[in-house]
Amino acid sequence: MQPKNLRRLLRALARQGLNVTYSDRTYSVRLANSPDAPVAEILLPEGFSVEAKALKQLANLANVRHPAGGCVCRACATPDFHPGDAGVAIGSVVETVGQVIPGAVGSDINCGMRLHVADLSIDEFLAKRDLFVERMKGDYFFGTRDVTMTAHAMRALFQYGVPGWLDAMLDQPTGSIVKSDVYQLAQESDGSANAFGERIFLGGSMDGNWKLAPEELVPNNGLVRDGGLATIGSGNHFVEVQRVDKVENRALAHAWGVHEGHLAFMIHSGSRNVGKYIGGMWRDRAKAAWPKGLKYPESQIFPLCAHSHPELAASYLKAEATAANYGFINRLLLAELLRLRLREVYGDVEAPLVYDLPHNITLPEGRGWVTRKGACPAYAEQPVIIPGSMGAYSYLMVGKGNPAFCNSASHGAGRVKSRFDLSRKGASQSEAELGLTGVDCITLREERRIEEAPAAYKPIESVIDVQVEAEMVSVVARLSPVLTFKA
Repeated sequence: MQPKNLRRLLRALARQGLNVTYSDRTYSVRLANSPDAPVAEILLPEGFSVEAKALKQLANLANVRHPAGGCVCRACATPDFHPGDAGVAIGSVVETVGQVIPGAVGSDINCGMRLHVADLSIDEFLAKRDLFVERMKGDYFFGTRDVTMTAHAMRALFQYGVPGWLDAMLDQPTGSIVKSDVYQLAQESDGSANAFGERIFLGGSMDGNWKLAPEELVPNNGLVRDGGLATIGSGNHFVEVQRVDKVENRALAHAWGVHEGHLAFMIHSGSRNVGKYIGGMWRDRAKAAWPKGLKYPESQIFPLCAHSHPELAASYLKAEATAANYGFINRLLLAELLRLRLREVYGDVEAPLVYDLPHNITLPEGRGWVTRKGACPAYAEQPVIIPGSMGAYSYLMVGKGNPAFCNSASHGAGRVKSRFDLSRKGASQSEAELGLTGVDCITLREERRIEEAPAAYKPIESVIDVQVEAEMVSVVARLSPVLTFKA
């Protein structure tokens, strides 16, 4: 079924310089004045509207090329597709050859999802819910957490990610980690720990360099008290308690330790101020490296050429990996704080890790790189975590490794209303209109509930169904929200 008023929409897009076609739930877009650029494809469920701004951003990204060599050879977008604040649409996936694009990842490097499960029923949890929430509010909102690190541990964190940080913690634990089961953490980072291989994408380790991290976080010696570590962040980031509502693939769910009726804990956060520091710096460096005397690209998206400036391209990838390592540890510590409080309140609860994966990252693939912005890897047999809003289901999926979509899947449902619109109009709407009836949101700022209300997001079921039908992923389990922490 075609979208309503399709012809009118396509004519309007053409007036904005876009060549757009539609067939079988897929929009194809390219800049009208760039016939040599690849056609970018966007998979959307029937009935979903498409924003011209997002289409223009994706077409611009597909058209990025460096005059000294380097281009985008494929581009697509996942069904949570919507405009991005920094000129790159959320849900964008591009494969590049001969160039890397710092702006295509942005500042929230290695933003991603982490999922734990616990042998705890909803009734057991709710019996002590208030005590648990108060202790978590202290850690997440009031700074009672202690994530003190030695200078050595911080350098290892940035250089090697989870394995390097764990080695340092095993040698000299600091902060609240002295109360943790460090050997459980080590087992969870070990690729041989379970039936499907790694529990953390890439083992939680990329090829970083601590010298590229913010100087104040990597002193020569002493202790580091980083206020950014183990923080959720703003925007759509969260920590959510969930219930495993329904298991669809019993064999995989069993292998992954997921059982109906048990609790789950989902974390959505990234590299925080470190990503902002590195992402912003390298967007500026890419612009400064643009060949002198040549007109800037209209999109203001500047690539780094691997042919003319191989050292710059390599340095950017090293810097991105450095921030990515921090993002892996940030999610791990958010989860570990939660696990510690679970054990304090509910007794000996193991709450093992199911999986941790990024959705803002550049990875070497094929002849070059694939950059995902608000889209996660979905390789064959790999776990995929796709959250809904705080009033909707979330899903644990398994990747199908579909090359037509660059082995990718959506990272959520995608916004349909901006935070600005909701902050301006939402206060006048009822709880029911916002979809907040029955939603247990733990936050210190009422405007966060409104900005992140379920009404701001697309229906997650349609987003999941269209990806299942396209053989990008399949469902392992469905999870329902119990309560959500929003900073």
